[in-house]
Amino acid sequence: MPKIVQGDHNGQGKKFGIVVSKFYESISGNLLDGALGMLAEHGVADDAITIAWTPGTFEIPLVAKKMAESDGYDAVITLGCVIRGETAHFDYVAGEAAKGIGQVSMESGCPVLFGVLTTETREQAIARSGPNSGNKGADVAMAALEMANLMGQL
Repeated sequence: MPKIVQGDHNGQGKKFGIVVSKFYESISGNLLDGALGMLAEHGVADDAITIAWTPGTFEIPLVAKKMAESDGYDAVITLGCVIRGETAHFDYVAGEAAKGIGQVSMESGCPVLFGVLTTETREQAIARSGPNSGNKGADVAMAALEMANLMGQL
């Protein structure tokens, strides 16, 4: 019978870095609230969380890299929002943020979770960051807990 490993959601003793974009701060702040609530619900101590604010989403990968390479965190959560406008700016920012975040995770060996909303409208972003249903910050925090525990078993 094969050995099966999977992470659980126990946050006790785990440390997390959270990188949050200030651009669309009300939306990012809601994502952060969701992530912090989920981490606390699963036993992560307040002093085991470091939050770093970046000016925008494009800057998230560099800060995530610094955290991931520090060996001080079991996982790094990235949170932000890019809303499509009338120019190609959305494509560049969203694409480079996604690529950079994924690259940091692969190169560092530390789970770096993608919690950047990429929406067509502000209304979609608000719906995905609200407290009532489907806060993607909370979803990403759950994935971070699971990945942190999974990596500890490998």
